[in-house]
Amino acid sequence: MNLRRTWAVTRKEFIHVLRDVQSLGMAIAIPMMMLLMFGYALTLDVDNVPMVTWDRSSTAESREFISHFSGSRYFSIKNYVNNFREIESALDTRKALMGLVIPEDFAQQIKTGHKVPVQLIVDGSDANTSLIAIGYAEAISLTYSQNITMQQSSRIAGTKQKLPLDVRPRVWFNPDMQSKNYIIPGLIAIIMMVIAALITSLTVAREWENGTMEQLISTPVKRSELIFGKLIPYFVIGMVDVTLAVLMGEFLFDVPLQGSVLLLFGIAAIFLVGTLGMGIMISVIAKNQLVASQLAMVTTFLPSFLLSGFVFSIANMPYPLQIISYAVPARYFVSLIKGIYLKGIGLEIMGFEALLLVVYGTVVILIAHAKLKKKLG
Repeated sequence: MNLRRTWAVTRKEFIHVLRDVQSLGMAIAIPMMMLLMFGYALTLDVDNVPMVTWDRSSTAESREFISHFSGSRYFSIKNYVNNFREIESALDTRKALMGLVIPEDFAQQIKTGHKVPVQLIVDGSDANTSLIAIGYAEAISLTYSQNITMQQSSRIAGTKQKLPLDVRPRVWFNPDMQSKNYIIPGLIAIIMMVIAALITSLTVAREWENGTMEQLISTPVKRSELIFGKLIPYFVIGMVDVTLAVLMGEFLFDVPLQGSVLLLFGIAAIFLVGTLGMGIMISVIAKNQLVASQLAMVTTFLPSFLLSGFVFSIANMPYPLQIISYAVPARYFVSLIKGIYLKGIGLEIMGFEALLLVVYGTVVILIAHAKLKKKLG
């Protein structure tokens, strides 16, 4: 491979990108807009769940029970209602996600040691949030029940009773349990897939549509020189995007980076080469910009977004999709980047995933090289 010819192709592609404001905007602006929108809008945290309460007991005991909800950061009591119709109206208008109904004999049943049926009416149209909110409500109810049981046992025994277990949870790697701490790192993978899906898939196809491929065929430029010459400009742009994403994560979203910065950029560079190679391979095969962009979106961006474990847990997917996810390179990159960001681990633990990314990048570039040979032949 001749470096002079490779640089000539690279320079030509750089000039095209710099002159094409639309392509440059797609390369820089769209990834940053995605990071901003997803970073602020996409959250899996469930806090301040709006709820309404119908306290039919109106006693000190019922008010104490309600205070466990109002004092929690997970719930926000929006209103006190007087019937089921008002609860239904609050749920229909989405002023509340949950309704709490306390029976009339709540205090009496508590004092006599009987079980009290407390009703939770939940809006199930948002199944994920509702399920988490129910878990929080059950935990609060269990804590209240344990306190009441211990107080009654203490009165009967005459001594202060203690629970046999003292569970002290300690969360590692993400102690504040903030979803942005693992969403932002995962977005870096999606950003790089945008570069591959929306830009590099058009490079060779554009040459065919503009009629300039015949000129390239007539020159001494070899297949490898053409591929790497077109790959290098977008690799530089991709690494600029990664740098901006890391800086935004650090200073805009306050996402801690526990691991090595050099390892992060090294893994990102390996993955970026593979994704750009995939885009060029699609461009070589398609020969048409519209077909290439659609094919790239279906084969790279969508699988990376849906099957990488970035947003949706792979363990909760149907088994056939779990098997398919092993063929998605973003699955390994998301695992690597989250390990670097949140756990601060290195290649001694994640070396196999890094090796798979190297294999992926090598394979797609070799396929692009082989397919381009047919077109030039």
